Amino acid sequence: MSTLVHRLTTLPSGLRVATAGLPHVETVAVGVWIGAGTRHEPADAAGVAHMLEHMAFKGTERRDARRIAEEIESVGGSLDAHTSREYTAYYARLLAADLPLALDLVADILQHSRLEEEELARERQVILQEIAEVADTPDDLVFDLFQAQAFPEQPLGRPVLGDRASVAAMPREALCRFLGERYLASRAVVAAAGKVDHEEVVALAARLFGELPRRGTTTAPAARYRGGARLLERDCDQVHLVLGFPAVSYTDPDYYALHLLSNILGGGMASRLFQEVRERRGLAYSVFGFVSCFADAGLFGVYSSTEPDRAAELVFTLCDEIARFAEGPSEAELARAKKQLEANLLMSLESCGAVAEDMARQLLFFGRRLPVPELVEKIEAVDRVQIRRLAERLLAAVPTLAAIGPLAGFPDFDAVRRRLS
Repeated sequence: MSTLVHRLTTLPSGLRVATAGLPHVETVAVGVWIGAGTRHEPADAAGVAHMLEHMAFKGTERRDARRIAEEIESVGGSLDAHTSREYTAYYARLLAADLPLALDLVADILQHSRLEEEELARERQVILQEIAEVADTPDDLVFDLFQAQAFPEQPLGRPVLGDRASVAAMPREALCRFLGERYLASRAVVAAAGKVDHEEVVALAARLFGELPRRGTTTAPAARYRGGARLLERDCDQVHLVLGFPAVSYTDPDYYALHLLSNILGGGMASRLFQEVRERRGLAYSVFGFVSCFADAGLFGVYSSTEPDRAAELVFTLCDEIARFAEGPSEAELARAKKQLEANLLMSLESCGAVAEDMARQLLFFGRRLPVPELVEKIEAVDRVQIRRLAERLLAAVPTLAAIGPLAGFPDFDAVRRRLS
């Protein structure tokens, strides 16, 4: 990554423009990342951030939905978007010479979408089908149950898609209000990576994004972790489960230790969970650890699935391996995890799209672009004592357990807590 040239300009509106030059490519990834997601939604409009992302592509004052698609595809490009709990992204990938078109399209859909009632009625049905698809996929749905139990009755615990009732009743006014209050220039980043000229991108951004609001609501309700169990009885072939704990935010000093802990416990074929759950016991095909970090909170968890009559054995095996981590990792485990994390970091930044996304997210989360050498230094600085203390901190908290499937023989929450202690 030493060939990357990063540049950042902040416009008078507060809009940040970041570029990274990759001289060996002929393409560019460019888009806008906005610090507005699911956790910024009002209680009476669950799912509005995701619905707005959908509706942005349904026509503007200058282009209808078909023309938006035809313009980007006529130059061989693609235009897409996604919504997360803390941000929404709109981005394109295309040949470098066509970058002005991509930025014009993104600026148009963000600032001039018509949000027509007829299109909104149609899109409600599309998102309801999307919600139904998740409901029919237990290995997806169990993560929504886990999030909801970890952060109940608050935006951070709600599914990104919203729920059937809120989506079916979503009024146009809710989209307009969220757009005006949350899509702020000061909370947005224009990011481009590939064959780019920084000054050109800055000039385009200054000209095209002048109508983004400068004032609005920027805060979100503070995260309130509770934990506990959320079990859903369902007739399916396997029991799917997630077991986890409150963790740290992405600005916490233990952020990198958390990722290393997750890697050692469930990050690959050499991880403790893979070796014990799959290789030694044959309990599951899939088992892994994961980390979800937010501005003021975080989650660490493990996922696995197995046949119903082995579910109790799987749960208690996961508990035993997690509890054993309070002893700390070995030197060999920590060294291997560091190399994996560093390699994954470098390999994840070998495409224009990944570099643009990484720049934008770091600017939204940290307020600056963290150089790769600095990230590697932070990873290398983590020692066994820090990870052991973090593991003790996690285990001292109330866990969160979510499960879906035939649960007749599934252990109760108190038994899980006793096993962890």
